[in-house]
Amino acid sequence: MKLTLLLTALLAAPLIALPAHAHGEKKHATTAPTVAEQTAWGIAGKPAQVIRTITIDMTDSMRFTPDAISVQEGETVRFVVRNKGRMLHEMVIGTPDELAKHAAMMAKFPNMEHDEPYMVHVDPGKTGEIVWTFNRAGSFELACLIAGHYEAGMRGTITVTPKKGAAK
Repeated sequence: MKLTLLLTALLAAPLIALPAHAHGEKKHATTAPTVAEQTAWGIAGKPAQVIRTITIDMTDSMRFTPDAISVQEGETVRFVVRNKGRMLHEMVIGTPDELAKHAAMMAKFPNMEHDEPYMVHVDPGKTGEIVWTFNRAGSFELACLIAGHYEAGMRGTITVTPKKGAAK
């Protein structure tokens, strides 16, 4: 009896330990409302508050164009993210530490899927969008965290300059 319980627990453990979402070729649900949760790099933006649009191209050479972006603290930006390649790419915004941790998790669980307002998955030849409010000044990154892409250098920088007149 104890051996049966132990075997059952051991066999079930990997299923419990796996992330609740998978990251693969599946489409993300677009019907769920965006949750505006504060992060170190900002908060989900409202389309009506977009100040400007920045178009970013992703390619199979594992690059973003442009790969360096500057915004003002408080600015709400619409990123139009175009996949010019032949494979799935994504754009994720975050701190360097958060993105490195996420990339390591993606290497362990390459089929992990998630849907956060600071990321977009874009099929080859397609376009996606992120609307983001940069309400924290600092240096952040954008990256493709699909297994191997981040490691190949598919990342860039986002510099958020403090509001004019803000205390330093």
